[in-house]
Formats: sequence, C-alpha cells, structure tokens
Amino acid sequence: SAYGKARLLLPMVTGVEEVRHAREILEEEKEVLRRKEIAFDENLPVGVMIETVAACLMAEAFAKEADFFSLGTNDLTQYVLGVDRGNARVAHLYSYFHPGVLRMVRQVLETAQRTGTKVSMCGEAAADTALTPVWLSFGLKEFSVAPVSLLPVRKAISLWTSKEAEEVTEEAMSLETEEEVREFLKAHEK
Repeated sequence: SAYGKARLLLPMVTGVEEVRHAREILEEEKEVLRRKEIAFDENLPVGVMIETVAACLMAEAFAKEADFFSLGTNDLTQYVLGVDRGNARVAHLYSYFHPGVLRMVRQVLETAQRTGTKVSMCGEAAADTALTPVWLSFGLKEFSVAPVSLLPVRKAISLWTSKEAEEVTEEAMSLETEEEVREFLKAHEK
C-alpha cells in the first residue's frame, strides 16, 4: 500500500462486528509493520462487499464502519432470490432483472447517497447495458466490469440523459415480474 493505491475489501460480511474485528486485526498488523519499519499506507481504506441480504439491510450501520461499498450483484441476486445459480433445476429462476433484486439494490444505493458512502457495483448486472439507465437513476457512479464489457458499458452510460434514465427506471420499477422488467428494459436498451 506504500507504493500505490490499495484498498481492502471484506467479502461476505453480514454484521458490523465482522468489520470491527477485521479493523482490529488490521491495526495489529499495522503495528507489526511499524515495528519492522516497513512502509505502508496508514489510511488504507477498508470497504465492505454488499452481497448478502443481511448486508443490504445493515447498509446504514456498515456506512459508519466502512470507507466504501462494493455491491456484488452475482451473489446478491442469488441470495435475494434464494436460488443456487449452479443448480440446473432452479438456475432459470436466477435473474438480476427480478423486481426484488432491483429494489434491494436501490435501497443500498439510497443509503450510500444519504450517508456519503462511495459505492461501486460489480458482477454481471453491472455489465448488462439494459440495466444501465436503472443503475444511473439509482445514483451509481462506479461500475466494475470485465475488460470485454468496459467499452459497451461506457458507451451505454454516455447515451442516457438523467431524465431519460429516470423515466425508463420509473416504468421498470412499476412492473411486477422479472419477465416484464427484462423485456421492457431490453426493448429500451440504447
């Protein structure tokens, strides 16, 4: 961390006590480095992966403990829907277009805006350009995507005005099924 910009991201957290414990361990390790006179970033940012339902519901409390959030949409979708995406018998039910998933993401992004917590999104949903207007209208500013998705997502972001994104999102969020949401957003994809 002394030779570049490093951040520590804690995965699969469900409670504030986990973040506090991780910070205690980090402080112990910083002390070891100080004694050994090894350079490091004293202000290493510590973030939380928001990828469980518990983490979503605890986002406000996590905002007091973490420097940033990373919204992990692959696992979050799986846990919100209770669907094992690796199980062929139920994998067809896994979809980040599900209204419940979108509402959960919106709740986290609203909390992050209210608390001033930086948040990025990773996972397949971040790279799906049909959802770009939804994420933009929810206030997402940082997308973490695979290199192959970088240019398509960047282009999609540039094609939406705030007003257009809000109008499409308002309509999408009024729909009640995954199929309705997916078809509507795919039909309005730029």
